[in-house]
Amino acid sequence: MASAISFEGVTRQFGTVRAVDSLDLEIAEGEFFALLGPSGSGKTTSLRLVAGFERPSAGRVRIFGQDAGATPPYRRPVNTVFQDYALFPHLNVRDNVAFGLRVAGKPRPERYRAAEAALEMVKLPGYADRKPSELSGGQRQRVALARALVNQPKVLLLDEPLGALDLKLREQMQEELKSLQRSLGITFVFVTHDQGEALSMADRVAVFNEGRIQQVGTPVEVYDSPATPFVADFVGSSNVLPSSIVARLTGHRHPASLRPERIRLAEAGLAATVTGASFLGAATRLFVEAEGARMSVLLPKGALVPDTGSEVRLDWDADALHVMTGAQDG
Repeated sequence: MASAISFEGVTRQFGTVRAVDSLDLEIAEGEFFALLGPSGSGKTTSLRLVAGFERPSAGRVRIFGQDAGATPPYRRPVNTVFQDYALFPHLNVRDNVAFGLRVAGKPRPERYRAAEAALEMVKLPGYADRKPSELSGGQRQRVALARALVNQPKVLLLDEPLGALDLKLREQMQEELKSLQRSLGITFVFVTHDQGEALSMADRVAVFNEGRIQQVGTPVEVYDSPATPFVADFVGSSNVLPSSIVARLTGHRHPASLRPERIRLAEAGLAATVTGASFLGAATRLFVEAEGARMSVLLPKGALVPDTGSEVRLDWDADALHVMTGAQDG
């Protein structure tokens, strides 16, 4: 499949800080791709490099094979949906959505028809005459999405667009964004610090930390087979067992990832002491300490929860323990 976006040895430096450090990455045409990582990890800077709001200090960004270095933002086949939506408060919804077409010199009837079609696409028919102040957060997000799509970009860049929404609305919009991307067939590049968003929506995920990519893969690959202790801990809060325990259990002298939901309490297995528990509604998270390592176990609803201070044994299937052979203890 052809590449929509290519980073070739891209570095972006601000003074002595390398926000993006020697980035190599290919994003396929028609892919829903997530840039995932904590604040300051380089994911938003990478998005801004594609949009043209930042220029590489070294390396190059290609968009559909063309070096974008000399191309200004308004000439790139991309559009951006920002976290704060950046709607014009004095314009109604129709004129907000049509603004890019107005700048492009399109006649009013044409741009208004396109705006109405875009509002239909994001399920906001009948809202064209309202002002942004009359809309809910979710509706403003849809208007921002319609404004970005009305110009028919080849790539849509989304910079944490769901961050201001409450949980239920955020989950609803995740499904709608995923459905919209599939129907349009264009490339979506989605920046988020929320691993749940990335895993639920993306075809592939790049996990960032300190300006570098730690791992690129499908959500299943990143979750089940993390490449580094950072990925294991950031994506799903895995137990990262030190090499000392792993060597005794498997013979491998590398740290390993063990997801809490894969562990069960048993008659035999790794000895541990219960240090606490947290009720999560559908499950209970049990905190234990085993051979100096702090771990958590996810117990299903209705399971007996051992008392703090009691001794338990931990067991799991052999394929649950993922040894990170390319990593060392942090």
